[in-house]
Amino acid sequence: MTPSARVGTAIELLDAIIAAARGQGAPADRILAEWFRANRFAGSGDRRAIRELVYRAIRACGPIPQTGRAAMLRLAEEEPDLLAAFDGSLHGPAPLAEGEPVAAAGVAPAWLAERLAAAGIDGPEAHALLDRAPLDIRVNALKAERATIALPLPGERLPTPQGLRFPAGTPVDRWDALRDGLLEVQDCGSQIACEAVAARPGETVIDLCAGAGGKTLALAAAMGNKGVLIAADTDRGRLSRLRPRASRAGAELGDVVLLDPGRELERLAQWCGQDGDGPDGGGRADAVLVDAPCSGTGTWRRNPEARWRLDPAGLDRLVALQRHLLGVAARLVRPGGRLVYVTCSLLDEEGAGQAEAFLAAHPGWRGEPLDLPLGTPRGPGWRMTPARDGSDGFFIARLRKP
Repeated sequence: MTPSARVGTAIELLDAIIAAARGQGAPADRILAEWFRANRFAGSGDRRAIRELVYRAIRACGPIPQTGRAAMLRLAEEEPDLLAAFDGSLHGPAPLAEGEPVAAAGVAPAWLAERLAAAGIDGPEAHALLDRAPLDIRVNALKAERATIALPLPGERLPTPQGLRFPAGTPVDRWDALRDGLLEVQDCGSQIACEAVAARPGETVIDLCAGAGGKTLALAAAMGNKGVLIAADTDRGRLSRLRPRASRAGAELGDVVLLDPGRELERLAQWCGQDGDGPDGGGRADAVLVDAPCSGTGTWRRNPEARWRLDPAGLDRLVALQRHLLGVAARLVRPGGRLVYVTCSLLDEEGAGQAEAFLAAHPGWRGEPLDLPLGTPRGPGWRMTPARDGSDGFFIARLRKP
């Protein structure tokens, strides 16, 4: 493909990504994968170049662009050499017209940038949200040790017991160690969030929002397969991927529970204990992890178009869901046990504000001070940011039941 054809293709893909973002359709990586699968004439160099163009254009725009062409013209303002591709050649974009619309720059739509700034995420902290993320892995302690595992590349040691970092694009998906369950791809911040649970052998631990099980497997490794580990979620598709992953990792699960949204406690009744121990019940779990659905503002380095999919009403729905899940978790924690609340968001309404509201509504509970290898205190919890810590953005709170 010619350089102009690559730019023209990137514009077409951007149009599809913009339409999907407006309609809550497929994410950008799936749109790209489907186009590459259907257009085998594009060689590996073409695919790599087109992907890079698309994601650079997404990162260059703040609010959602009107068109893919407007997004590419925004990128061309930062990379003027791209203007030569607008030559009207076969498969290339049409020549520039006077007064053409150019997408607006910025970190996010204005309302969302204001919310981030109110949470102390502005300037370099905000712009770092759109950097390209490295590739972090966790060596599976059930099968291997970081100090002795042999990998095609050595990797940089992370400040987690089993973490290693590699450059973005490292083909770990082709490594035997990943296929054989010796590794899991997991951001450093996510690994630290699992460390905050402080799961120990012999405990009963519930991962209430397990999804496909990335944190569940880290908890299993921390527990050494000794104790009871329950993975639960309302998403059947994501949860169905957990058992094969657990088998590959050598992780033993007490149960995998598909929950009914809004009626979660019905499927988890055996872990609720007696109802007479106050409004939060007398649960049976030593620890419950609530890795709650959230806006994902801390993960924009990996999913930059996600900031085009959020609106104030959607954020309000997420905050309400988080509040509900915290209430469910409170019923599952035994007296004296711990509830660990995690979001990959940097907005205070999903982080420190949510934890503060929980403590205000649940007398006797307290937030425990955390001393983690990355991050700083934020309200009754802890926060990590890409600019300061080199990880995805996370909020973590460990709440102790009376």
